[in-house]
Order: sequence, then structure tokens, then C-alpha cells
Amino acid sequence: MRKKFPGDAGASVIFAAFRDTLPVMTGYAVLGIGFGILLSSKGYGAIWALLMGLMIYSGTMQFVAIDLITTHATLATTAITALMVGARHLFYGISMLKRYENSGILKPYLIFALTDETYSLVCNSDADLKYCFLVSLLDHVYWLSGTVIGAILGSLLEFDARGIDFALTALFITICTEQWLNESNHVSALTGFAASVFCLMIFGSENFLLPSMILITIALFALRGKIEYE
Repeated sequence: MRKKFPGDAGASVIFAAFRDTLPVMTGYAVLGIGFGILLSSKGYGAIWALLMGLMIYSGTMQFVAIDLITTHATLATTAITALMVGARHLFYGISMLKRYENSGILKPYLIFALTDETYSLVCNSDADLKYCFLVSLLDHVYWLSGTVIGAILGSLLEFDARGIDFALTALFITICTEQWLNESNHVSALTGFAASVFCLMIFGSENFLLPSMILITIALFALRGKIEYE
């Protein structure tokens, strides 16, 4: 059963989407500005930040893409890296196919816009497709705005960009901590941690991401009954 919005449904759903995405706006603003400053320090301006946000829209991959661009990586290297870094988004999209089956022309964008934070909001909500679209769009706007502002600031002011890329790691730590505190059942989190450490030891830091995602998916399917029961 989908969530109902009282009164003016249009205004209510817009307010609900904006209210729920405020924490994301805060994180995306800080992280996006950091990305924009780092990108500008490598000689790429606001137009690059805007285009990367529109076409890639993945904080992790966009930070990685800076090194790929500046080191003139081959197309094959870029493609493999993008697949490994963005592998989790494949599972996000697959898990939402049923939810988005009646979304019509919006479906490609709704799937494309499933970042970690957006997925967390729409996956845990019973709201309708309009709410899901607004959450996706607002989060995207927040990210684009942050990256462009950061790139402009980086071009106007002198910054020491060393360490800025750690902002992405800090964001993931914050998200993980928040989810841990809000869950009574930590099976999924512990499974992800154990699988990642195991694959890191076996495949190394450069190649562990994709195997760990596959292992986590298999393990969560096997433990689904216990997770849902708890």
C-alpha cells in the first residue's frame, strides 16, 4: 500500500521529497564542492563538472575518473574500472525493476539516478512514483550544484587540494554508521564487511570490489530468511 499525502497532494509530495532529501543535500553539497575543487586543481572547469555529473552521476566514479583523465587511461581500462566501481548500482537497478515497472518514460532516469543515498530513500519508502522521481531529481540537482560551485571556487581561489578526495570515504563511513545505529539486525552489514575483507585479502586492493559485490549478493540471498525474520 502506497503512502498517501493529505491535502494538496502535489504540494505535499514535493514537501515530503524535499524534507527527506535535506540530509542528502548537506552531504552532496560538501562532497560535490570537494570534487569540483579537486577537478579544478587538475585543470578542468565547471563545464567538465556539470557534464560528468549529468553523464556519470556517481561520486565514487567521478573521483576515480579524475585520475583516469589526467593519466590518459585507455578506453578498456576506463570501462573495466567503471564496471568495478559501479557494480553495486546494477543490483540497485535490478531490485527496483518491479517497483518502477509502471513508470513509463521516467524509468531510465529513475534507474540511472539510483545513487546510494537515493536508493536508501526510495527503497525504504512506500510512496508513489512521483515521490521517487522528485527524490531522484532533487538529489541529482544537489550533486550537480555542489560540483559546479566547487569547480568555480577552485578556479577563483587558491586551494591545496591534497586530502579532499577523502571526503568520499568519510561520507561512506557516515552512511554505514547511521545504518548500523538504525538497525537492530546487523547481519547484512557484517556480511558485507566480512565478504569485503575476504576478497581484499584474496584479490588485492585493486581488484576486490567486483568479487566482493558478487559474494555479498550470494550471501544475502542465502541469509535472506534470517534477515527478514530478525
